[in-house]
Amino acid sequence: MRPRMEPARNNQQTYMVSSQAWGRRQFKHQRCAKLFIDTLYHYRSSAYLLHAFVVMPDHFQSLISPLTSLERAVQFIKGGFSHRAKVELNSHSEVWQKGFSDHRIRDWDDYQRHVRYIHDNPVRKRLCEHAEDYRYSSSHAGFELDSVPQRLKPLSSAAASGAAEASPLQRIRPTHSRGGGE
Repeated sequence: MRPRMEPARNNQQTYMVSSQAWGRRQFKHQRCAKLFIDTLYHYRSSAYLLHAFVVMPDHFQSLISPLTSLERAVQFIKGGFSHRAKVELNSHSEVWQKGFSDHRIRDWDDYQRHVRYIHDNPVRKRLCEHAEDYRYSSSHAGFELDSVPQRLKPLSSAAASGAAEASPLQRIRPTHSRGGGE
């Protein structure tokens, strides 16, 4: 029996989303990476909750909980950046490969695994030695993130007895005005 496909318009879920830059070369310049992060934060809270992200030289990865459909949330991210790149960076070239990849986060362990994967990406690609040193990632100090969705939080004996348990991923980083990270 085949597993039932879940509609991506179900906005009660959290997803890891990634998309490639056109020709895998868009974010090599600091201005592009900063503008992309600014775009991520511009649509945060109106189109999705933002839990983690990284802007690599040739793609981005993010962990989001859409407040609309997943497709619409990604359209805000990719389309919003494309528009701003044309206007603010005077770029008239293609920005994105078509489509995006997504993975629905199933539970607490899956959430943690994908946050680590996103944050460790620059280390694996030898762009930095420690994840928190990479300026275009939510692991770098100064980015405000949304807390872990309640449905993904682990059940502990304290939580089962009614006491709240704060996880390290729930701690919100110091605020930074709409992206950046220097």
